[in-house]
Parts: sequence; structure tokens; C-alpha cells
Amino acid sequence: MNTRTRMLTLDDIADLRAYERDRDEYRRKVIELKRRRRVQVGSIVSLLFENRETMRSQIQEMARAERMVSDEQIQKELDIYNPLIPEPGELWATLFIELTGEDALRDWLPRLVGIEHSVVLRLAGEAPARDTGGVEEGRALEEIVRAEPEAAHEEALTRPEITASVHYVRFGLDPAQVERFAAGPVTLAVDHPEYRAECALSGEVRAELLTDLRP
Repeated sequence: MNTRTRMLTLDDIADLRAYERDRDEYRRKVIELKRRRRVQVGSIVSLLFENRETMRSQIQEMARAERMVSDEQIQKELDIYNPLIPEPGELWATLFIELTGEDALRDWLPRLVGIEHSVVLRLAGEAPARDTGGVEEGRALEEIVRAEPEAAHEEALTRPEITASVHYVRFGLDPAQVERFAAGPVTLAVDHPEYRAECALSGEVRAELLTDLRP
């Protein structure tokens, strides 16, 4: 029995004519949504945190490009992208290695094998207070949540000698970690041996992503 609650269904995907009528306005809204959900980590890596609406947009655009008209065609896309919609306590992201030019691709993609295992969230927090001669002090602790690649896509995208320029990764947070995320600060980092970079999440991004993490 499938217990996922945020899945898209056939009824959520507009037919081609209806989508074409509303596409310009809908795309403006999705572009703004993605702006709040995209984080640049260093010079060549970015992560787009996905949700139900970004996945609906992906399927609508795929159906438009491929002229999909049957329920069977649309359902196949739903089966691919529904697993990337976060449930409470999850964040899902598409990781992009942003390279242009054949020379850059040949240089970086072999070096970045395993990058899908090298993305972390660093959550700030406070340890329980301790007594130090009558003065209670708290010691700031940092907690690491490491991303895991989506299994089906990892099998298709990962090779021992060269990586792909797109990966799909999941962060799983328990309730205490969600509250740490809400309190901030939160840093998104890549700790691959060949590429190390980090970015502090803005309040706007954290507020947006809390809509995924909380019921």
C-alpha cells in the first residue's frame, strides 16, 4: 500500500490544450517558486529543491514537448517523478553540475564521480547547558545531515569513471532536526575531495523548504 500523501495523479495534469492556454502565467509562477528553492553552492554546483508543484511543472512540460495525450503516457511520467516529491521530514533536490563547453565537461565530470554522496546540510544547535562554577554555559553543536541519492536514478546516472551532470538526492530529517532547521542557521555544503563549497541558506529559502519538512 502506498502511504505517500503528496503524490500527483492524472487529475492534476492538464491536457495539452488547457495547459497551453494557461502556460505563460503558470510558468511565471513556477519560475518564481524555483527562485526561492534554488541554491548555488560554489561556482559550478546548484541544487533545486523540488516539491509537488515543481514536479507537476516538469511533467506538464514533458507532456507538452512529447505531445503526450494518453493516460498511460502521463502515468509513466507520474511514476518517475512522484518519488521525488518530499513527504514531511524530507527534502528532495535536483543537483546540477553547471558546465558549458566540451573541455570543461571532459575535465570535471570524471573528477566529480561520487558527488551525489557528497552533499550535506549542516544544522546549528545548542547543547544542554552545563554548570561551570555557577555559570551555565551552552556549547554550540553542529549536526550533519548527509544526502542520499535516489536509487533508481543513481543506477541510471552513475558510472565508475564519469558522473552525470544531473543527480537526484534526498535529505531525511527527524522532528528535532526539522526544528533545528527552522531555528537556523543552516548551511548547504559539498564536501567532495575535488570540489568543496558551501552556502548559508537564506531565511527565505529556509521558510520555503519548511513547507516540505512540516506536515
